[in-house]
Amino acid sequence: QVQLVESGGGLVQAGGSLRLSCAASGRTSSSYAMGWFRQAPGKEREFVARINRDATATNTYYADSVKGRFTISRDNAKTTVYLQMNSLKPEDTAIYYCAADRVMWRPTYTRMRDYGYWGQGTQVTVSS
Repeated sequence: QVQLVESGGGLVQAGGSLRLSCAASGRTSSSYAMGWFRQAPGKEREFVARINRDATATNTYYADSVKGRFTISRDNAKTTVYLQMNSLKPEDTAIYYCAADRVMWRPTYTRMRDYGYWGQGTQVTVSS
Protein backbone atom coordinates (compact mmCIF):
# COMPACT_ATOMS: atom_id res chain seq x y z
CA GLN A 1 0.00 0.00 0.00
CA VAL A 2 1.22 3.48 -0.88
CA GLN A 3 0.02 6.66 0.78
CA LEU A 4 0.40 10.03 -0.92
CA VAL A 5 0.02 13.44 0.69
CA GLU A 6 0.20 16.64 -1.34
CA SER A 7 1.05 20.10 -0.05
CA GLY A 8 2.08 23.49 -1.35
CA GLY A 9 -1.05 24.68 -3.07
CA GLY A 10 -2.40 28.18 -2.64
CA LEU A 11 -3.36 31.44 -4.27
CA VAL A 12 -0.91 33.16 -6.61
CA GLN A 13 -1.09 35.92 -9.18
CA ALA A 14 -0.65 35.20 -12.86
CA GLY A 15 3.02 34.98 -13.74
CA GLY A 16 3.92 33.74 -10.28
CA SER A 17 5.29 30.42 -9.08
CA LEU A 18 4.37 27.63 -6.72
CA ARG A 19 6.02 24.38 -5.77
CA LEU A 20 3.86 21.40 -4.95
CA SER A 21 5.16 18.49 -2.90
CA CYS A 22 3.94 14.93 -2.66
CA ALA A 23 5.18 12.82 0.24
CA ALA A 24 4.98 9.12 -0.51
CA SER A 25 5.07 6.40 2.11
CA GLY A 26 4.84 2.67 1.86
CA ARG A 27 7.27 -0.17 1.54
CA THR A 28 7.73 -0.06 -2.23
CA SER A 29 6.84 3.56 -3.01
CA SER A 30 10.38 4.41 -4.10
CA SER A 31 10.11 1.95 -6.99
CA TYR A 32 6.94 3.48 -8.41
CA ALA A 33 6.61 6.02 -11.18
CA MET A 34 5.03 9.23 -9.94
CA GLY A 35 2.75 11.65 -11.68
CA TRP A 36 0.69 14.79 -11.27
CA PHE A 37 -2.82 15.31 -12.58
CA ARG A 38 -5.19 18.23 -12.21
CA GLN A 39 -8.90 18.84 -12.32
CA ALA A 40 -10.42 22.23 -12.99
CA PRO A 41 -14.04 23.01 -12.06
CA GLY A 42 -16.43 21.40 -14.50
CA LYS A 43 -13.67 19.59 -16.36
CA GLU A 44 -12.25 16.09 -16.39
CA ARG A 45 -9.05 15.25 -14.57
CA GLU A 46 -6.07 15.59 -16.88
CA PHE A 47 -2.45 14.53 -16.97
CA VAL A 48 0.16 17.14 -16.07
CA ALA A 49 3.53 15.43 -15.60
CA ARG A 50 5.24 12.15 -14.79
CA ILE A 51 8.69 11.06 -13.64
CA ASN A 52 10.20 7.63 -14.09
CA ARG A 53 13.38 6.93 -12.19
CA ASP A 54 15.30 3.73 -11.57
CA ALA A 55 18.95 2.81 -11.19
CA THR A 56 19.65 3.27 -14.89
CA ALA A 57 17.59 6.21 -16.12
CA THR A 58 15.33 9.13 -15.33
CA ASN A 59 12.66 10.32 -17.73
CA THR A 60 10.12 13.06 -17.40
CA TYR A 61 6.97 13.68 -19.41
CA TYR A 62 4.73 16.73 -19.61
CA ALA A 63 1.40 17.76 -21.00
CA ASP A 64 1.83 20.23 -23.86
CA SER A 65 -0.04 22.89 -21.88
CA VAL A 66 2.63 22.98 -19.15
CA LYS A 67 5.79 22.11 -21.08
CA GLY A 68 8.50 24.69 -20.48
CA ARG A 69 6.74 26.10 -17.40
CA PHE A 70 6.44 23.13 -15.03
CA THR A 71 9.19 20.83 -13.81
CA ILE A 72 8.69 17.51 -12.05
CA SER A 73 11.46 16.15 -9.87
CA ARG A 74 12.11 13.55 -7.23
CA ASP A 75 14.45 13.55 -4.27
CA ASN A 76 17.34 11.10 -3.99
CA ALA A 77 15.52 8.94 -1.51
CA LYS A 78 12.62 8.94 -4.00
CA THR A 79 10.10 9.52 -1.26
CA THR A 80 9.04 13.04 -2.24
CA VAL A 81 8.00 14.28 -5.65
CA TYR A 82 7.86 17.95 -6.54
CA LEU A 83 6.09 19.98 -9.17
CA GLN A 84 7.68 23.36 -9.71
CA MET A 85 5.20 25.59 -11.48
CA ASN A 86 6.42 28.83 -13.04
CA SER A 87 4.74 31.46 -15.21
CA LEU A 88 1.38 30.40 -13.87
CA LYS A 89 -1.74 31.26 -15.79
CA PRO A 90 -5.38 31.53 -14.66
CA GLU A 91 -6.11 28.39 -16.69
CA ASP A 92 -3.75 26.47 -14.40
CA THR A 93 -6.31 26.88 -11.62
CA ALA A 94 -7.32 23.38 -10.49
CA ILE A 95 -7.02 20.78 -7.79
CA TYR A 96 -3.68 19.07 -8.30
CA TYR A 97 -3.38 15.38 -7.50
CA CYS A 98 -0.30 13.27 -6.97
CA ALA A 99 -0.48 9.69 -8.23
CA ALA A 100 1.69 6.57 -8.21
CA ASP A 101 2.03 3.87 -10.86
CA ARG A 102 3.68 0.63 -9.78
CA VAL A 103 4.73 -0.03 -13.37
CA MET A 104 7.74 2.19 -13.95
CA TRP A 105 8.13 1.98 -17.72
CA ARG A 106 5.10 2.06 -19.98
CA PRO A 107 4.53 3.02 -23.62
CA THR A 108 1.88 5.46 -22.41
CA TYR A 109 1.76 7.56 -19.25
CA THR A 110 -1.26 9.83 -19.35
CA ARG A 111 -4.01 7.37 -18.50
CA MET A 112 -5.56 7.75 -15.08
CA ARG A 113 -6.34 4.06 -14.83
CA ASP A 114 -2.63 3.20 -14.83
CA TYR A 115 -2.14 5.00 -11.54
CA GLY A 116 -3.30 2.85 -8.66
CA TYR A 117 -2.67 5.30 -5.83
CA TRP A 118 -3.84 8.89 -5.42
CA GLY A 119 -3.46 11.69 -2.94
CA GLN A 120 -6.28 13.86 -1.66
CA GLY A 121 -5.37 16.83 -3.84
CA THR A 122 -4.23 20.38 -3.21
CA GLN A 123 -5.92 23.50 -4.56
CA VAL A 124 -4.02 25.88 -6.83
CA THR A 125 -5.70 29.16 -7.70
CA VAL A 126 -4.13 31.63 -10.13
CA SER A 127 -5.67 35.08 -10.21
CA SER A 128 -5.52 37.32 -13.27
